[in-house]
Parts: sequence; C-alpha cells; structure tokens
Amino acid sequence: MVSGNLFHCRKNSWPPEEYLSRTALQLFDFDSAAPPEQAWRRRLNSHANILKEFSVTFTEAIKMVRLGIRLWSYVREEASHGRKAPIDPFTRESCKPSASQGVPLGGMGSGSISRGFRGEFRQFQIVPGLCEGSPVMANQFSIFISRDGGHKNYASVLAPGQHEGIRKVGDQGISSWDWNLNGQHSTYHALFPRAWTIYDGEPDPELKISCRQISPFIPHNYKDSSLPTSVFVYTLVNTGKERAKVSLLFTWANSIGGVSHLSGDHVNEPFMTAKGNPPVTFAVAACETQNVNVTVLPCFGLSEGSGTTAKEMWSKMVKEGQFPQENFNSGPCMPSAPGETLCAAVSASAWVEPHGKCTVAFSLAWSSPKIKFSKGSSYHRRYTKFYGTSELAAKELAHDALTNYKRWEEDIEKWQSPILNDVRLPEWYKFTLFNELYFLVAGGTVWIDSSSPANIRNNQQQLTNVEAGDCRAVNKHATTKSCYSTAANFGLETDRKEYSCNDYDEDVGRFLYLEGVEYIMWCTYDVHFYASFALLELFPKIELSIQKDFAKAILSEDGRKVKFLAEGNWGIRKVRGAVPHDLGTHDPWSEMNAYNIHDTSKWKDLNPKFVLQVYRDFSATGDMAFGVDVWPSVRAAMEYMEQFDRDNDGLIENDGFPDQTYDAWTVHGVSAYCGCLWLAALQAAAAMALQLGDKDFAEWCKTKYLKAKPVFESMLWNGSYFNYDSGSSNNSKSIQADQLAGQWYTASSGLPSLFDDFKIKSALQKIYDFNVMKVKGGRMGAVNGMHPNGKVDETCMQSREIWTGVTYGVAATMILAGMEEQAFATAEGIFTAGWYWFQTPEGWTIDGHFRSLIYMRPLSIWGMQWALSMPKAILEAPKINVMDRIHLSPNTNGLRKSHTHGETGVRKIATKAKCFGNSVFNCSC
Repeated sequence: MVSGNLFHCRKNSWPPEEYLSRTALQLFDFDSAAPPEQAWRRRLNSHANILKEFSVTFTEAIKMVRLGIRLWSYVREEASHGRKAPIDPFTRESCKPSASQGVPLGGMGSGSISRGFRGEFRQFQIVPGLCEGSPVMANQFSIFISRDGGHKNYASVLAPGQHEGIRKVGDQGISSWDWNLNGQHSTYHALFPRAWTIYDGEPDPELKISCRQISPFIPHNYKDSSLPTSVFVYTLVNTGKERAKVSLLFTWANSIGGVSHLSGDHVNEPFMTAKGNPPVTFAVAACETQNVNVTVLPCFGLSEGSGTTAKEMWSKMVKEGQFPQENFNSGPCMPSAPGETLCAAVSASAWVEPHGKCTVAFSLAWSSPKIKFSKGSSYHRRYTKFYGTSELAAKELAHDALTNYKRWEEDIEKWQSPILNDVRLPEWYKFTLFNELYFLVAGGTVWIDSSSPANIRNNQQQLTNVEAGDCRAVNKHATTKSCYSTAANFGLETDRKEYSCNDYDEDVGRFLYLEGVEYIMWCTYDVHFYASFALLELFPKIELSIQKDFAKAILSEDGRKVKFLAEGNWGIRKVRGAVPHDLGTHDPWSEMNAYNIHDTSKWKDLNPKFVLQVYRDFSATGDMAFGVDVWPSVRAAMEYMEQFDRDNDGLIENDGFPDQTYDAWTVHGVSAYCGCLWLAALQAAAAMALQLGDKDFAEWCKTKYLKAKPVFESMLWNGSYFNYDSGSSNNSKSIQADQLAGQWYTASSGLPSLFDDFKIKSALQKIYDFNVMKVKGGRMGAVNGMHPNGKVDETCMQSREIWTGVTYGVAATMILAGMEEQAFATAEGIFTAGWYWFQTPEGWTIDGHFRSLIYMRPLSIWGMQWALSMPKAILEAPKINVMDRIHLSPNTNGLRKSHTHGETGVRKIATKAKCFGNSVFNCSC
C-alpha cells in the first residue's frame, strides 16, 4: 500500500490558474461549470503535432519478408470477400494521426464518437470494427451574440478557424461560416468521462463561456453506462454592462464518418440502409426552459442547389439568432443525391442580464440497435434492453440524457472524488488513471443484450411535456432526420448494486472490445490480462462475463484449417483445451482465433493467464457460482500445459519461436515471462481447487509447483534478476521488464509470493535502474529488453520497444513489493511522453515513434490502482500459505488421480453454497 508521507509535493500538477484567469474560475464556481483541479489541459490554439509512426529496421524487414508476403496475400484475399483483415499493416489511414484527440462521447458498447480538444467530432466507430478517423467539420457548436444598442455583435464557430477554404468566394458550405475563434484565450480540460471547454472572453470579451461534456460512464451502473448519448452543458456569464442575447447553434451532418455523407439517399424519415450495414439514427436536442427558446432547422445542405444552404442558414442565425417555429411541423425532406451532404441544426437562445448567468443544455444521441458482423451473425445492443429495438430510440435517448445528466454527474463525482482528493498520489497519476478509461468507449466496444430485447419503449406512445420544459430536437437517421417538439420522461433507475453471489445470475449481456483500432480482434486474451483490472474494478459483472466466454471456448474445438502466416504451416482454428487468442473478428464467439500469425495453441502464456485471471476474479468477488462454473475449464487449461513440460521437471519450456504475447521476440527453453506465469498459475489453481473441494487437483498442482520452482530459479536467477531465457542466444541474459508478470498476479490475488522478497525487489530494482532510467533518464517508461551492459536489446522490434501497458504493469508489481517511489517514477515516464492522449499506443521506440494507436493494454494503469486499494475480500483473506494447507498423498508423483473424486468435492461445495453454474460438469475434462 502507498505510504502516507511518500508524496509530500504535488508532482506534475497542471493548476487551472495557469490556463485560466482566477476571475473566470470564480465566475464558473457553481453547478460544476468550472474545470476540475486535476485534469489534462490544452489551449485551443495549441499545435497538434503529426505523430511519427514506427518502422522496422532493414534487418527486421529481411527477417520478416516471408511473413510480409503471406500477410499481403491474406489481406488481399479477405478484401476479395469484402472483409477487412484483422491485421493489415499495408493500408494507411487517409488522415495522418495527430495529437488532437479528446474525451470520447457516449457509454460503452453502442458505438462511439470522439471529440478533439479543439471541438471537432471525429473517430467515428458506429459500425463494429470500422473506425473513421477524419473529422466531420460540419458538426460544430457555434455562437451568435448581440447586445442592447446593437453596436456589439459577434458570430463564430466555437472552434479555431483552421478550416480549409475559409471565406472562399461563392462557397455555399461551411467555409462561408465565421471561423473567428483564435483559441488563445480558450482552453480544454479533460477528466474522463467529462470534459470542459472554457472560452475566456472569446469571441465576446465580455462573455465567459463554459461547455461541459458529460457521458454516462458510471461504474457498477450496467444500464446507463450502455447508453449512446452525451450532453453538452453551456454556462454563460455576462460580465458586461449590457444585456446580451446569446444563441447557441448545434449543427450535425447526416454521417457516420468518412465519406458516408456522400453516398446519397439520406433522408429525414423514413430512414434508408446503406451498404448492407444496419441503419443508424442520430438525434440532436436542446432543453427549452422559461429562459431558453429552442428552434430547429431540420435540413440544410453544404452545396448550391440545396433547399437551404449552409451559407443561408448561417446568415439567418446572424440576423435573427433562431429559426422559424413552424419548422417543427415540416415533413421529411427529399432524399439526398449522391455527393450531397444533408445536415440539421438546433438553436437555443437566451437573454443574459448584466453580471447574470444562464445555462443551456444540448444532447447528442445515436441509435444503432442491431449490429451485424461480416459473416452474418446479428445481435441487439445492450441499450435495447431498456429502449427497444427501433432506430427511432435516439430521440428518447437524447431526451433522457437531458433529464438525467445531473444524476450522472453526481455518481461520477462520487466515484472519482476519493482518488482525486488523495494527497498521497501525484497529480499526473490521478487524471491519467481516469483518462485511460477512454478506451472502454473509444476502443471499438460492443455490448449486446444476450436475451431478447425487452420492448420497454413504445415509439407510438403518446409524448408528454416535461415539467422542466420541452426538449426540442432534430432526429436524424444515418440517412434520416425528423423533428419533434416534446419528449417523455420515463425515469430510468440506476443499477448501483455491487457484485455478489446473489446477483451473479443477473444478465448483463456479453461484451467485446478490440485489441486496438489497428488490430481488429475482439477480446485479445493475452492483452486482456493487462487491461482486465479496469473492468474488474469498475464493471466486475462484465469481467466475469468475458471470463465465462473464454471458459466455454476452452472446452470447444474448431477443426477448420487455418494457414499460419509466420511459418506458412497449416493447423486447426481452435484446439480443445487451449485458450483462444481472441474471440474472433468477423463472427465473434462463433469463429474464434482471428489471429493467424502464429499457431496460438502452442503459446505458453495464454492458459496460465486464464487461470490467473479467473483466480483473481474469484478471490476478489468471492463468487462461488462463478468459481464452480469455470472450474472444469481451469482444470482443462492446466492439464493442456503438461505437453510443454517435456523433461518432466514440472516446468514448461518455450519452443524457439515467439510463442507468447511478445509475438516477434523468440524464446528458447525456460523463459522468465512464461515460466513465472506458469508457477503463479500452479499456485492459483491449487488455491482455487482447495477452496472448491477438489483436493486431488490441489495435490497435483502442488506437486508440480514444488518441482518447478527450484528448477526455474536455478536455471534463470543470476544473482540480481531472472534471465530472459535459458537458451544460448545473444539476448538470453537480457533484462526483461515483464519478467515478474506472474508475481504481479500472485500479489494482486492475495497469494503468497513466488520468490523471497530479496529476489523480487532485486529484479524490480534492476528493471528500474536499467530498463527505465537508462532510457532518456526515465522519461519514456520501461523498455521491454535491456542488455546487462546497459544497451537496449535490439534483437527484434518488440525487444527495443517501450510498451505502455507493460510499464504500468511493472509499476503495479513495484507497488505490491513496497517500492512505491520507483513505481510512480516508472509510470511517470509514460505520462511525460504524453503526446498520445486519448489514443494511447501499444508502444513506442526510444526515439518516440509509435506503433498501434488506441490500444487495449494501457488500461493496466488500473492494475496500479488495484495494488493501491485491493478489495476487502483479498486483504482480509487468511494469511496461511495455501501450499502448506495442501497435504500430499503418499502416492502423489506429479500425475493426479481420476478427477471423479475432485468432481464430487466441487459438487458438494456448490450444493452447500446453493449457486451452481450452468456448465458445471457438463463437459469431460
């Protein structure tokens, strides 16, 4: 645990006073309008650097030439079937990646839209596995201000004027708008899932503006956290002596990113389906109150010939600050022609008295209830359980967001405050911890309702007025828009229950998240090993659901032939007993192992990682039903690994190819990484077997452990750290940053340490001194491999990379070993290299070239938080060494007895606990 006096100074604090005037902060000090003390900050006129992408060296390219040829052929073959290969290094984004991201919008698993810190909407991920990175520039907030006397008028898009072709002669599109914002006095403040943009006297010197962005990401709330909606709350403070009429405008293009707005046949209602994808409906809305008047323009275009052009719309807002009220009664517009873009707008107008304040709230929602994967399987998203399966649910979502956002904020603040107020923790850690959670929204997540959707919403139901005022909006299909003037409040209840055995059977659906937007594989398990701390801490039911999916997969087999591209050999897609690398790409849950570079049935880390994660989750939740349900898979996973103990010393060996998560880094013989994971898995499986009553298997695990541990230490321990492997290659004695991954999980699960304290701390100190501090003075994180002479291990591209998620995992291990100072200094290197915000890559080289933006593994920063505040169930577990509680039978010799007796013991435990799982004993192990 972190000591009370460790951090006596505020490290890397970014006080808001350095970005905002104290006067502005005081004016916004009400109703959450002021940005938090702890946040990631940028000025809107900051230059967003174009990021430098990783490239392989000539030597690496020569080694991978055959793989490259096979991969190229595979990518082309998939494209011929209309599919995107899960790994495609040959296709680059049309827009160059830059450090311009911000907090994404919406909850989890219903599609996401990111918003850059300058205010542009980008990174559309509505269709599973498809990411459209370019911003849709017509999606903007704008402001129009006039004051009594008529001599002070302002109009501007609320984003810096960097749009190409601004004020182009004759242009009828958005370049005709006023892009007057310089951004010098405007700042962005991010603390996921909220963000604040403060316009400190821009564009009107006498008007202070705060825009607060709120999304329903609420830990342990499995209802609201699934909703595809966000709210933007504008707080206006008039510091002038004259009354000001302020009109805020929200414009939205009929687009799901990329060039989808140009495909034609986009209409208001009814909606149209394009390119075989399920339809998408958008809704933009504003809340009308006694002081705020809302009007809409259901349709305008970006080119000449449109019924109303963007230029005409802007001119009307400049002159009148609103649209005609009769627009609410207009019918659907004509379908768009190919190449034509349709947009809609909502305006909210209010008078702000001298030295007065006013609040205006907008919402954005989208509804894509049905997801269809490219090989045919279709599902309904999680939120349809509460809103039904109609695409028109977007308007109810937009309304409910405006009704419920204050409650969301209260829950978010209640969750975040204990960490933000912990004076022991460095400031950078606090906001980095929360901001890394962006991936659970923007990382291509899919959350489905595993049952038939409850048709709670009836879209034909009569709409009634809301007591607080009307919500006025424009509802638009990915191809549609429609107007409505009122909305009903159905008052969703918040699910706040903590996880327990009693509510285990409550259906939370099924959850998928990508390894990364460049590696399109769902729930990549070797990486989930690092990221899963975030889900277990915040949404434990989702974490257990994922584990159950993998438990079922272990006991299955898929005999279809697959060509493995690294070696060019053939094998079957899924081997019984092997943990799959992932849950698939084009037909998840049904066609697993989309990864086909190596044969992952021969990987040495996947099965131990399953056992370790299951035991950690089992011990943290204390859920007997979960433990019993997955136990057959735990045993199968452990027994499967026996084939890799070829000399019967209890220890598994690697096979001279990259047979683990470092899939370009070859391993020979016994390895520190996989061997340590195996030792930890033996201990975890023994502990779980003991608790579930499978004494025979507990003995089997203990026997293996007692044989394997001394072999591991004798072969790899060199007096100060564990060698990379037991081979004789030029990197066998390298210092691997991740060498104690098994010890990380052992300590995180309340199990006894694998090694004595001296060896653990010595290895961690060696990693700190060499892998961390010898790279740019510790300002970049921990490099994966380092030679004992202090030179980076350049055996392959992965050995010379710094992996962000691994660095956080190493830091967590240091915390658990009582080395807090080294831990935070190690992790701080990732923060210091912080050009990557809200798109954290898998890793970078020591010269700052990134690889694979928006990646899953950096969620492992929550492993640090887990180490700082482990759950009560683990902290209060008996301290007796689990191995001492397992008494070996005289005939135990490393081969366990028939599992019948153990099965009976588990059955008794489950019966006593009255919580059988669905798959208990249904499969032979």
